[in-house]
Amino acid sequence: MYPEKIIPFDSAAAHFAGLRAQGKKIVHCHGTFDLVHPGHLIHLEEARALGDVLVVTLTSEKFVNKGPGRPYFNDQLRARSLAAIGFVDYVVLIPFSNSVAAIECVRPHIYCKGREYEDPSLDVTGNILEDVRAVESVGGEVRYLGSVVFSSSRLINNFFSHLPDPIKSFCGQLSRSVSPENFRDVINGFETLRVLVVGDVIFDRYATVRVQGLTSKNRIISSRFMEEDMQAGGSLAVYRHIKQFCPQTHLLSLAGTETWADAEIRRHVAGADDRIIRHEKFTTIIKHRFVEPIAEGKELSKLFSVNFIDAAPPAEEVVDLILSRLDRMLRDYDLVVVADFGHGLLQEKIRGLIQAQARFMALNCQTNSNNHGFNIITRQYHRADCFSLDEMEILLACARRHINHREELEKIRAGFGSGYAWLTRGGIETIGLDGKSDPVLLLPFETQVLDTVGAGDAFFSVAALSAKQGLPIGLATFIGQLAGGQAVKIFGNSKPISKQVLLKAGMTLLNH
Repeated sequence: MYPEKIIPFDSAAAHFAGLRAQGKKIVHCHGTFDLVHPGHLIHLEEARALGDVLVVTLTSEKFVNKGPGRPYFNDQLRARSLAAIGFVDYVVLIPFSNSVAAIECVRPHIYCKGREYEDPSLDVTGNILEDVRAVESVGGEVRYLGSVVFSSSRLINNFFSHLPDPIKSFCGQLSRSVSPENFRDVINGFETLRVLVVGDVIFDRYATVRVQGLTSKNRIISSRFMEEDMQAGGSLAVYRHIKQFCPQTHLLSLAGTETWADAEIRRHVAGADDRIIRHEKFTTIIKHRFVEPIAEGKELSKLFSVNFIDAAPPAEEVVDLILSRLDRMLRDYDLVVVADFGHGLLQEKIRGLIQAQARFMALNCQTNSNNHGFNIITRQYHRADCFSLDEMEILLACARRHINHREELEKIRAGFGSGYAWLTRGGIETIGLDGKSDPVLLLPFETQVLDTVGAGDAFFSVAALSAKQGLPIGLATFIGQLAGGQAVKIFGNSKPISKQVLLKAGMTLLNH
């Protein structure tokens, strides 16, 4: 029976070692195999002819990076489909995002890839070179096969309902003017930009606790401490996102002189990139969040937060120091990204200098519990070449609860003279305006949310790059939405979004 061909990952290495000991020549293919089509069958048949045993490994659904709605078929169905093919001898699900672990598990004599991977420069993930090195390290060779080529993504995009109709329609329409190859060139084109991020550095300390219940006397939550993790938030998160796309990205910010902060800053901002001003009259900002353990398939449960933030603004001597540094730097950058979290750095004189001298200014002026009602974009700023807001921020800017979102966003855009404006409304929609084209309305790409913290920052980071490059509003919004969709699947700001994952997802969605 073909289900016997499906081998657990944990025991697969020993099984294949036994086959090698018997003198069997092992041929290995790896992929997603979301929709098995004639191209796959011919590729696998050609591979099987090269040896005695054909092993097919496939990426587990949790680690598939082909954008929303993928894989279309779950692990069990994809594995069973491959196992049902007569000339496939073994199938293994791989619980990793790339194929190196699969190669090290199988240790093949021959590793087969499609001919489209023969030119490493066309592989957007950059994984093919790692695959080649891994195969060589186990004594194997790489062969490129495929006399007949089809695209699973193109077939699924055109003939399957893996996405809500509005998203599918949007991607189909966008693909008429932007091919997957065009999209790759656009994203790679970001790397020429010189970017300065200015904003509040925030360290997010996550304490994971298991709630035990309420105490019997005081009726307060009782919990058991499990672990703690420090993450780079605020402008540091924006800096890390943009750095994935633009190597020439620098950060200007402010932190205290606490010894614990030294290692954290060095960990995220290295060497010559360090423009963080350290001053003894400023407290490094920490947001200490207490959360419950992550549950598979559920959004992160947050209990409460304790914030370490100065009540008073920075001393005048600190502001002057920042102004002096900024005055020397601003003209050197193509794009200045202002990440204003309202925690003290962006005082009036600093805001004025940036607005007066930045060649191109991208603005995100955030509302949070510490500055609610005070850090309002239309009161703090008068200029931005592009900006993004969330639901609460536009309501506060309008000073009304019930608004026409598109009309009010357009008023702010026109008032600032902005070329681009975005309103991200969480799980509802994202609105993009440029004052020239029809408004762009785009639903969120991801419905399986782990944590929304940082999703708006991720959207803003790449949307700002898109705006500086003058991309059409539809494409710019699409790129931002890809970043936000990736971010909601990351725990807090534990890691930046990945350029490779964004590229793979965007190219997949535009493959029509």
